[in-house]
Amino acid sequence: MSRVLVPLAEGFEEIEAINIIDVLRRGDIEVLIASLNAKREVKGAHNITVMAEMSINDVDVSSLDMIVLPGGWGGTVALRDDANVQRILKEMDAEGKNIGAICAAPLALHTAGVLKHNYTCYPTTEEQIREDGFSDSDMVVTDGNVMTSRGPATAICFALQIVKKLKGEQKYSEVKSALLASYCD
Repeated sequence: MSRVLVPLAEGFEEIEAINIIDVLRRGDIEVLIASLNAKREVKGAHNITVMAEMSINDVDVSSLDMIVLPGGWGGTVALRDDANVQRILKEMDAEGKNIGAICAAPLALHTAGVLKHNYTCYPTTEEQIREDGFSDSDMVVTDGNVMTSRGPATAICFALQIVKKLKGEQKYSEVKSALLASYCD
């Protein structure tokens, strides 16, 4: 079974995190929800608290197939500044493992030096990354082992693309159909 890490930091965008976790689990992908500290309760940008299953300190990178970072400005800044998240991103990239980020979170990938040339993100975040390679027309952009997406409204399509990448076209089609997500083409 594919295994994906979704680290949550205070101020994460709830729509993005929950959609990603839910859609991946519907796609028969094991999702590990990790907090950046020992405290398991993580409050999102809109005061919704989610219970993480583990601390980022307990993550075994060798067991992961992918890491996916939800956005939300507060959460993004925390992911960008967290030494463990930055280390995991670098290790996974060095091994050619899959990396994903949505909304403002590509900034954390940029800081780690793992963001590839072509990407997308929440509008204006590219000003803190670089405009070269930025696309504002695609919901999801994949370049090498890195997949990025725009924001809350693209979260389901982003998660479905992750399902397609990790589980194949058939599982992608099954989950997409069950979600009535025909707009995600």
